[in-house]
Amino acid sequence: MRPFTLPAPAGRLALGLAVLLAVLAAGPPAVSVAAAPASTASTPATVAGVSPATVPGNASTVAPGKGASGDTPNASADHSSDAPTLVALYPNPATDGDAGEFVAVRFPNGTDASDWSLDDGESTVPLPNSTVSGRVAVSPDPEVARNRTDLRVLGLDADLSLANGGETVRLTSGDTVADVAEYDDAPTGERWHRTPADQDDWTWTPLGTTDFALERSGPASARAFVLPDSPEVPVETLRRADDRLLVAGYTFTSERAADALADAARRGVEVRLLVDDAPVGGLARREAELLDSLVARGVAVRVPDGPLARYRFHHAKYAVADDRALVLTENWKPAGTGGHGSRGWGAVVRDGATADRLAAVFRADAEWRAAVPWSEFRKGERFEPTNATDESYPEEIPPANVTVESAGLLVAPDHAESSLVSLLDAANESLRVQQVEIGDRRQPFVRASLRAARRGVDVRILLSSPWYAEEDNRALVEWLNERADSEDLPLDARLANPRGRYEKIHAKGVVVDGEAAVVGSMNWNNNSARNNREVGLVLRGEEPGAYYADAFDADWRASAGGPAGGERFPVGLLVAVAVGALAAILYARREVVFEN
Repeated sequence: MRPFTLPAPAGRLALGLAVLLAVLAAGPPAVSVAAAPASTASTPATVAGVSPATVPGNASTVAPGKGASGDTPNASADHSSDAPTLVALYPNPATDGDAGEFVAVRFPNGTDASDWSLDDGESTVPLPNSTVSGRVAVSPDPEVARNRTDLRVLGLDADLSLANGGETVRLTSGDTVADVAEYDDAPTGERWHRTPADQDDWTWTPLGTTDFALERSGPASARAFVLPDSPEVPVETLRRADDRLLVAGYTFTSERAADALADAARRGVEVRLLVDDAPVGGLARREAELLDSLVARGVAVRVPDGPLARYRFHHAKYAVADDRALVLTENWKPAGTGGHGSRGWGAVVRDGATADRLAAVFRADAEWRAAVPWSEFRKGERFEPTNATDESYPEEIPPANVTVESAGLLVAPDHAESSLVSLLDAANESLRVQQVEIGDRRQPFVRASLRAARRGVDVRILLSSPWYAEEDNRALVEWLNERADSEDLPLDARLANPRGRYEKIHAKGVVVDGEAAVVGSMNWNNNSARNNREVGLVLRGEEPGAYYADAFDADWRASAGGPAGGERFPVGLLVAVAVGALAAILYARREVVFEN
């Protein structure tokens, strides 16, 4: 489980809780808050330096159990010198006594390793008598280290102790120092390694971090849809699987989706589900019961957990159904894919190459060492009460079959941030941005949007307005509009007004020049782009661009004048407040910023 960090606005929320409790004591349970009726309308994070395996469709990925450590024998060379070089250190493996520490070294072909030693200033450890070529790991605990890297591991006769608090390691031969690596405090379970972009720079990344590249394929057919208008599209995609059904989510509380998975497993389809181990607010009791049921019905369910978990949150929301790739902004829950609440975007792309790339992401995460079976993980876990929603909303924006000129798969933290910034920087005519919330004014996507406005691109930004996000979103909207006025920019920002068409915006959508649409799970904040596993699609073509642009425009028009009236609190939330669930509210606030 990940530690909970108290958000900055805690005092403000505590005051709000006190007011709510007072209202509850004095009157009926349905309260109205004037600040926020629901809303209407609706990367350089590349890290590990992995040389991924290749999958069908020329997709860049990490094959199951291969290359996930970032220390692959075929990774790009670090130096052109004939001398060996240090390429990675793993000082803090989160094991008893730090068993499994290793140092990765790149050797020229046919090098006698015994000519070389590692020196940390306190001791000199000779390398073993072995002829080596390429990248090799050396460790005093080779058996443990082999479970941490896919490199060839050579055992050391003497003890090599890499200090967690910082170390300087030298690769020497006699009086010759061939290379030096120096680090400060070593994060648990992370590697200190050279960066792919600049071999003179070093960085920390979690062990096993992938390095997927942005790959495109097409043309292809796709089904574009929005929620809550078309909840049948995600479930029908699951129901039609004949061969494979790989589903990834942040949370999973949809009984309809669960039944579709179980039915597919009964038909002999390979069905696997991967969900986050510690969503903000805790795992819901409803989710635990549903996952128990799925396991009992033959579905393989896994969660990333423990010190080797590579990402802060497994926040991606997608499915691979045979040759179809379904990518969503919404969670697998009634208020998300169930159509009972959030404004979200989704797309089903029928393209074998895109589906294979997405399947490669799934395998890299579900088959990584930190992914454990649900039945094992749930032992001793505490599960939280569930507040479900069953509101109904009209279908005003029907789904549409569109032709996609190309489909690109965005993967965070691998490349999604830099890829999205590049896309925003390429805008020539218009940007439509629909988001839950934006991290802050300095966020790279915000800066890219401002750059676009300054070169004459028409920029419109629509942010959600539920009670827990309204204050911060309003402040950002006002700042953006003030900046537009002061610089005479073609930029306009609004708070959404749902007008009964949906509950709140949960989409993370962008339309560029009406010809490229971004649909996926990545929020516009640095934590999402740099620390979470996120997945998105870049759909290029006039038809997908027009579909999502029209959906945005409908929500934008409905939001003219901003939120009106007050947003009514869900009864379930009031019950939680009535029993003093301050922590739940604080978690909800943090969820907006980081995890929606």
